[in-house]
Amino acid sequence: MSEYLILGIILIAVLWFFNKDRIKNRFYPDKPKNLTIDQQFNSDKREREKEIDRLLSKMGKNGINDLSAKDRKRLDELSKK
Repeated sequence: MSEYLILGIILIAVLWFFNKDRIKNRFYPDKPKNLTIDQQFNSDKREREKEIDRLLSKMGKNGINDLSAKDRKRLDELSKK
């Protein structure tokens, strides 16, 4: 009987070790970060640049014809900002 108890404790310890991040995030989720205006602006700018780069790389192989109408519209919107 004590062998099962020891085996159970070891099993729980191993499961806890490999799932501690998931357990932590479930009971103590990350708090939203309070960004300054400059940090928020820079973050938004980086996101816009990433999306523009994605659209341009998609367009780069065969030209503008590779972009869908939705992608063309989004690229126009992003280029105006």
